[in-house]
Amino acid sequence: MKILDVPQSGSVGGVTSSRNRFGQYRRTKAMPVNPSTSAQNTARARLAANAAGWRALTSAQRSGWNDLALSMTRQDSLGQTITLTGAQAYSSVNNNNLAAGNAIVSAAPALLTPSAMLTCVPTLTAAAFTLAVTPTPLPAGAKCLIYVSPMRSAGRAFESDFRLLQVTAAAAASPYDIYAAYVAKFGVPITGQRIFIKLRCYTGGFLSGQLVTSAVVA
Repeated sequence: MKILDVPQSGSVGGVTSSRNRFGQYRRTKAMPVNPSTSAQNTARARLAANAAGWRALTSAQRSGWNDLALSMTRQDSLGQTITLTGAQAYSSVNNNNLAAGNAIVSAAPALLTPSAMLTCVPTLTAAAFTLAVTPTPLPAGAKCLIYVSPMRSAGRAFESDFRLLQVTAAAAASPYDIYAAYVAKFGVPITGQRIFIKLRCYTGGFLSGQLVTSAVVA
């Protein structure tokens, strides 16, 4: 049910408070489904490995991550800006490294702010799925992380369920062919369905802001 109240997020006594594009709401608390997919297991294994890696660092290395964390901010579920801890900074950077196919690092890197992807024009049919993007090629050492949604109704205008589908090579040139990877994950694109795409540029353990677009299967 919709409510007028101060921003709230979380569960108390069997009731969950949250918000969407229309404002605050409350609903009966539900236990989340745990399908234990390979992607979920991979993410959990990375978090466990990062926790173990943090414990194995030297005091000097942890101090470096603590210093880096002071410059790394995020927005929480209530829209408040928070500053990461050293352990969170270590996990964030190395989760990005692993997602991009790079090795984890023990020493804190210098803070980078990769430039976001500028444009993305999808070509999407039942037999092809390519992305024409700019900039092209990517800067030296930069990779593009490509996230996609499952197939949706063509009338849908908002998407929150993005899955990492493919990571380009460093300094890759456009266009990116993601058809085979999409079919392997979600099946052959169905004519009339909408697919959402999110692109983020990766450099040195850090991700750019996101570029989101979508296309209807022609």
